Amino acid sequence: MKTIRKSHEATLGAGFLHEQPIGTAHYRIVILCFLAWIFDFYDLVLYSFLLVPIARELHLQPVESSFALGFSLFSTALGGVFFGFAGDRFGRKPAILATVLLYGIGTLLCAFAHGIGELLLYRSLTGLGIGGEWAAGQSLVAETVPARHRARYAAYVQLGAPLGVLGSALVGGYVAPAIGWRLSFALGALPALMVAGAVMRWLPESDVWLAGGRRVRWPGRAELVELAPYRETLIRLFVILLVCSDAYWFTYSWMPGYLELSRGLGPQGSGRLMLWMQLGAIVGYGSFGVIADRCGRRPTFCVFAGLMALGLLPPTVLWKWSAPHPLLLELAMVVAGLGTGLWSGAAPIISELLPTWVRNTALGVLLNVTRGLQFFTPLIVTALAPRIGFGATLSLGALCAALGGVLIWTLPETRGRHIGALD
Repeated sequence: MKTIRKSHEATLGAGFLHEQPIGTAHYRIVILCFLAWIFDFYDLVLYSFLLVPIARELHLQPVESSFALGFSLFSTALGGVFFGFAGDRFGRKPAILATVLLYGIGTLLCAFAHGIGELLLYRSLTGLGIGGEWAAGQSLVAETVPARHRARYAAYVQLGAPLGVLGSALVGGYVAPAIGWRLSFALGALPALMVAGAVMRWLPESDVWLAGGRRVRWPGRAELVELAPYRETLIRLFVILLVCSDAYWFTYSWMPGYLELSRGLGPQGSGRLMLWMQLGAIVGYGSFGVIADRCGRRPTFCVFAGLMALGLLPPTVLWKWSAPHPLLLELAMVVAGLGTGLWSGAAPIISELLPTWVRNTALGVLLNVTRGLQFFTPLIVTALAPRIGFGATLSLGALCAALGGVLIWTLPETRGRHIGALD
C-alpha cells in the first residue's frame, strides 16, 4: 500500500490530488462527472415529461403509468447497491463507465417499446445504470478535491440534476410534440454514449482508492463488524435521505402530469412552470456548496429544505389562491427549485462521515435504496389523488422536506474534515 502511494506521489509530484491546489486534473474529473450526472438525471426524469403521450399511444391506465415510473426508481436501488459494491472493489472509473453505458442503452431501447412489458424492461435497464453512476462520481470528487472546496465542487457536479430536468422539460414541452416520444428517447441516448467515450479516455482513477481504499473481495461479515461504530450514523443518514427523497419524488413524479391534466395547462404551460422550477434549482444546486463550505453543512441543508417546503405549497394545496397570480406561482416554483439544491449536500456529508473503503458502497446504497423506495410514491399519488385531491397529495412533499430540514441536526457538522480522517 505504501508502495502504491509513493508511486502516485511521484507521478503527481505533490502527493494525493486532494492535497494539491485546484488544477487541470481536478477540472477534468469534475467536468466529466458533471456530464455523466446531467444525462443520468435527464434519462431518469424524461419519462415523467413524456408520460402523457406514451400513455395515449400504448393505451396505459394511470396506475400502469405510475407503475412504469415507480419501477424505474426501484431499479435505481438495485443499481446503486450493485455498482456501489463494484465501485469499492474495482474502482470509481470502471463503475462510472459501466453505468453511463447502461443508462444510455436503456434509454435508447425505450424508443422501441410497444407495450407495458417492454417499457418496464427497458426502464429497468435505464434505472440500473442511473442508480450506480452518482455514487462513483461523487466518491471520485470527494477523494480528489481539497477539503476546503469539497462541498463546492460536489455541488457543481450535482448541478447536473436540475440541468438534466431542464433538458427533459424542454424536450417534453417543446420537442416531443413535434418529433414524438420515441425519437425523443432515441436522441436522449446519444449524449450518454458520447460521455462514456470521454470517460474511458480522459477520466483518471481515484488515487485515494488506489492507495488505501481498495478491497480484494465483496464486503462480508468482517467488514460489517468494522461498520458497527457507524451504525447510528448510517441509520440517521438513511432516514434523512428517505424523507428528502419522498419530498423530491412527490414533486417530480407527477408534477408535470398534474399541471397538464388536473390544472389544464397543456404540455407547454406545464413545461413552462417546470422550467421556472429548474431555473431556481440551478441557482440552488450551484450555490449550496459555496454556502456550506462557508457556513457549515447542517444550517445550509436546513435552510434549503425549508425553502423547498415553502415553495411547494402555492402550486399544490394553495393553487386556488395562487393561480390568479401567475407571477406568484412562478416565484413559488423558483423557490421550490432553489430548495431542491439541498441534494448538493448529500454527497459531501456522507463522504465525510464514512471511511474510504465503504464510501462508494454507502453513497450508492443510501441514495439509491431510498430512491428505490420511491417505487411506491407514484402509486401513492394515484391512490390518494381521487380521495384528497391531486394538489393536496403532491403537497405531502412539502411536509417531507420540512422534516428533512429538522432531522439534519441529528448529524455532526463535518465542514473541513479531512477525507481520510476515518481511515
